[in-house]
Amino acid sequence: MSINLENTSAPTNYESLRVEIRDIVDKIIKPRAEATDREGTFPRLNLQALAEAGWNGVLIPERWGGRGLDHVAFAIAAEEIGKGCPSTSLVYVMHVGAVQTIALYGNDDQKERWLKPVRSGSVGTYSTSERASGGHWWFNFSEASRDGEDYILNAEKSFTTSSGQADFYVFQTRTPGAQTPTDVSFFIVDSKLPGITSGVWDALGVRGNHSGPIKYEGVRVAPQDKLGTEGQGREILESGVSPVYLIGLGSTWLGVAEAALEAATEYVKGMVHRDFNKRLADYQIIRQQLAEVKILVESLKPWQISLAKQLDELQAQGRPQVELLLPLVEFKIHAAEVANKATKAALDVTGGYGYKKGVFERLFRDARAGIAMGPSNNIAREWIGKALVGLPLELWHEGGD
Repeated sequence: MSINLENTSAPTNYESLRVEIRDIVDKIIKPRAEATDREGTFPRLNLQALAEAGWNGVLIPERWGGRGLDHVAFAIAAEEIGKGCPSTSLVYVMHVGAVQTIALYGNDDQKERWLKPVRSGSVGTYSTSERASGGHWWFNFSEASRDGEDYILNAEKSFTTSSGQADFYVFQTRTPGAQTPTDVSFFIVDSKLPGITSGVWDALGVRGNHSGPIKYEGVRVAPQDKLGTEGQGREILESGVSPVYLIGLGSTWLGVAEAALEAATEYVKGMVHRDFNKRLADYQIIRQQLAEVKILVESLKPWQISLAKQLDELQAQGRPQVELLLPLVEFKIHAAEVANKATKAALDVTGGYGYKKGVFERLFRDARAGIAMGPSNNIAREWIGKALVGLPLELWHEGGD
């Protein structure tokens, strides 16, 4: 296992980092959010702006062209980008997760070839879930085969964010000759290889993240692009893929909740009923709904930072990040539900205006994705409930491992 990354001992000024990323969001990302939603445009210009400022390599060590920052900085970035454009934030989270998985488990040659181009705008993503296993996105039926030293990949993947848009995919499948579901391996797949076909993404919300189906038909991958060792995929999935994905995902939905609260608050302060010259903000029921959302948002913030710091501590100590899996899942559940409550409240307090096409109905549609995104809140609650009563999670085998 290769998980030790270079760390700096200098203290990080997180507030200055927040100001920096917020400036990019306010000037570049947020102004494009409505068009991204309306046209279903992949946010490539937003990603390029983030790359030019080094944020696409937030966790990549400086040796490989990144900024060498920590999970706290990443969580702040995902939150702030989520406030401006949820589609961009989801693409960003999947990208950072993919490159972090290479940083944790890749060799020097792979880091040289796949991480250094990130600073110039190269975009990566995960390609793990398969249509046949539905919401059990970690479970694969596809299996790689061998042709000499090369690997041949055949799979029908579903919900691959940045499908057809990414420069490379961190791809999960069963190892050639696998005898058990846990015998999985990861590969870094160049999107330009022949045999890759992406499908159409047309959804209720987050319409710019292009999380569509993608087929791999006879895709030939050289052995130097096998990530880690054969059969190491479960470890990579649990300690490389999932932790950074979950802290980023929860942070995105925190940002969505904050965006809805800020926009709704500004609207009710400015909207006046001229018959009695009362602002919407002068009605107690309006203030109480906003207050409820504010309390929920504040409940997420210290949790977010605590989990991000714990991920940094585990990484520094060389310990498996799967130790934090269930707390991160709990954070994802709560953040997604807070985003849904916040966007619903924003629609309620803004009345007919909120119902019209615009920021409130867009955020409401975007937030719905958080409930279903893997692990879906229903599946995730089952994990937590089973853990509470001492039952196995049954992720890979009936009855548990």
